[in-house]
Amino acid sequence: MEAMEGRMDGQVHTMENKQELEQIEIELLLSGVHRLYGYDFRNYAMPSLKRRIWHHVHSENVPNISALQEKVLHDRACFERFVYSLSIPVTEMFRDPSLFLTFRQKVVPLLRTYPYIRIWHAGCSTGEEVYSMAILLHEEGLYDKARIYATDMNERSLQQAKEGLYDIGKMKQYTKNYMAAGGTRAFSEYYTAKYNSVMLQPFLRKNIIFAEHNLATDTSFNEFNVIFCRNVMIYFNDELRDHVHGLFHESLSRFGVLVLGAKESIHFTRYSDSYEPLDRIEKIYRKNK
Repeated sequence: MEAMEGRMDGQVHTMENKQELEQIEIELLLSGVHRLYGYDFRNYAMPSLKRRIWHHVHSENVPNISALQEKVLHDRACFERFVYSLSIPVTEMFRDPSLFLTFRQKVVPLLRTYPYIRIWHAGCSTGEEVYSMAILLHEEGLYDKARIYATDMNERSLQQAKEGLYDIGKMKQYTKNYMAAGGTRAFSEYYTAKYNSVMLQPFLRKNIIFAEHNLATDTSFNEFNVIFCRNVMIYFNDELRDHVHGLFHESLSRFGVLVLGAKESIHFTRYSDSYEPLDRIEKIYRKNK
């Protein structure tokens, strides 16, 4: 009996040691990436971060996180793949159509009162939601007086966003989203087919500025009437989430509008009293102080 208990204690200690070693390896990897490349993932939520790191360990065909660290720090191409895998480029045009429909109904009337409109899409990924906003503003007669700033930390995603080139197989779903979001035309007017891809019409890009920006490390760069940041902060821990909300609060003009993702909220942050909900369900908030 004592021998069995000893073996169980040993297994527990071994498991604890493995977990501690894993944590040390992750901390060293993230510290190295921050010091060498300036990308700071140290305040990302650990469970999802850990899963993505291990996925990248396997995709790079290395035995452990320490080996991944060595490869990431010595191989720029490996580092770029690593950043791409952590930035979670998942999006679609008119994603969550009810949000865009509500934006038309509740935010567009406010934007009509402004002589000039500045919108920031933070964490824009490959740009689908940015172009969705351009289409919406075009249909509402507001695009000519608007500037959309589309930022992401991922250079590869930004490049695709700049090109406005997307898989033709996704157009059926995008068309469905567009119609549910209150679209007023034939969605096919906004793109031309090109082999297995579609190219969005060039006029949609004319008032969009694409730029690299890291929410974890970079500062405010303008004053905005609207900030879109959807399904980005769910991957941050409380400290980083609070930091980003501070950045947005600083960047929004008085009565500016903040749009968050379905699983995100302004509540439980130190800025919750600075906003009033325009729509609680769609997570659209208006800055009141």
